[in-house]
Amino acid sequence: MGTDQISVYPRIAPLESVPELSKEKPLVLMVDDDSATGQGICHYLRGHGCDCRWFNDASEAMAQARRSPPALFVLDSTNSRKDGFELCRQIRQTGALAGCRIILLAAKSNEGDGINGLELGADAYVIKPFSPRELVARIRAVLRRTPEPEPVRLAKFGSIEIDAFLMHVKVNGEIVPTTMREFRLLDFLARRSFRVFTRMQLLDAVWAEGAFVTPRSIDVYVRRLREKIEPDPENPIYLITVRGVGYRFDIPR
Repeated sequence: MGTDQISVYPRIAPLESVPELSKEKPLVLMVDDDSATGQGICHYLRGHGCDCRWFNDASEAMAQARRSPPALFVLDSTNSRKDGFELCRQIRQTGALAGCRIILLAAKSNEGDGINGLELGADAYVIKPFSPRELVARIRAVLRRTPEPEPVRLAKFGSIEIDAFLMHVKVNGEIVPTTMREFRLLDFLARRSFRVFTRMQLLDAVWAEGAFVTPRSIDVYVRRLREKIEPDPENPIYLITVRGVGYRFDIPR
C-alpha cells in the first residue's frame, strides 16, 4: 500500500486538545458523520500543512466556524446528520462565513451531486473514493485562488438591487428568486457594468473548476436571468448580447 493511502485511522485527540491554528497553516473544518474517514483525513491534512478540525455534527461545526472562521470547509454531501447541500447553502448565507472556501465530497454513484454542490456555492468537489493526496492537491488549488475584494453589500443598477451578503436580487423592490449560479453570474456582470466578457471569461470567473459545463451553458443562464429581471426578455436592456464575443451588463439611462 502506498504511503498516501490511509489504511489505519489513528486515534485523534479531542478538539479541545488540538493546538491552535498557526499563522502558516490554514484552518480546515471537515464535516463527515463517518468518524474513521473524518479523523483519518484530518490526520493526513495536519501532516500536509493544514490545521484540520473534524466534526460529525453540522451545528457544532457552524458554532466553531462562527467563533473562528476557517479558510475552507470540507463537506460530505451524504452526511446523514445534515444534508451537505443544506450546510453549503447555510454557509453561503452566513455573512461572516460567506467568503470561506468549500469543497464537497460527492459519491461516485451520483456524480450529479458535485454539480449540485457547485450550484449552491461550493468552490470544487472531489468524487469518492479518493486518495488523501488528491484532496490535499484540490485544497491547495482552491486556496491559491485570489479572492476578489469584498463587494459593497447593496448595489443598485437601474431598477435592480443586488444584496451581496444575503444573495438577494430585487427588481422594482420585489425579491426575485435566483439559483446560486444565476446570482453569481448576474452579480459579476452588474458590478462590471458596460464591460464585455467572453463566455470563457465568464466560465472562469463564475464557475469553479470541476464543473462540467460548456461555454454555451452561459447562454442558458443568461436566458433564465433575462426572464427574471428584464421588462421584456426578448428585448433586453440589462443583459446585452455582443454578437461574436459574449455579454455585457448595461444600466439604462
